[in-house]
Amino acid sequence: MTPDTLTAFDDFVSRHNGPRPADVAAMVATVGYATLDDLIADTVPAAIRLRRPMALPPALSERDALEALRRMAVRNQVFRSYLGMGYTDCITPPVILRNVLENPGWYTAYTPYQPEISQGRLEALLNYQTVVGDLTGLPIANASLLDEGTAAAEAMTLTLGVVKHGERPVFLVDRRCHPQTIAVVRTRGHWRGIEVRVADPAEFTFGGDVVGALVQ
Repeated sequence: MTPDTLTAFDDFVSRHNGPRPADVAAMVATVGYATLDDLIADTVPAAIRLRRPMALPPALSERDALEALRRMAVRNQVFRSYLGMGYTDCITPPVILRNVLENPGWYTAYTPYQPEISQGRLEALLNYQTVVGDLTGLPIANASLLDEGTAAAEAMTLTLGVVKHGERPVFLVDRRCHPQTIAVVRTRGHWRGIEVRVADPAEFTFGGDVVGALVQ
């Protein structure tokens, strides 16, 4: 046993996947510099560089950081969400719960440096698009990574780019869409020069400068 054996490894640095000092030295030497500071000084304009140390608190070990996060988390309060006008209770079959909503494949990090759920969301959305395509028989089915309001506004912008129209394009919106979705579409339409008409879908009239429609 050596003294190194008893060294504490309770820090983030020893587990970091970034380059070690020797790697940094090799990379800056490859591009013709002696140090990383020399490289930064030669590439980042002096006018935007900070001339003083950053006002950061002392570094924490991994254990201390987790404890600090726990102290912050216990202050959270869970309230009922009314996003989308509120959720309706329903019976979800266990096979859906286990294989879709509770499937760790959707939210387990797929890389050590990017601990997020994007890859799982992409796969889930691909499955969703496949099902929609099978059900509708349409050649294309879209699924957005964005929230509903932003996705609706993006869809409106897409129709604007592919449908011929005059100087004042019109986009029709179902009056039963969620208020926040209609608000986002109105805002985007205002600045893109699109007239947003909110009405009952049964009253929609296509033709002229109408570029598309949004229904709930």
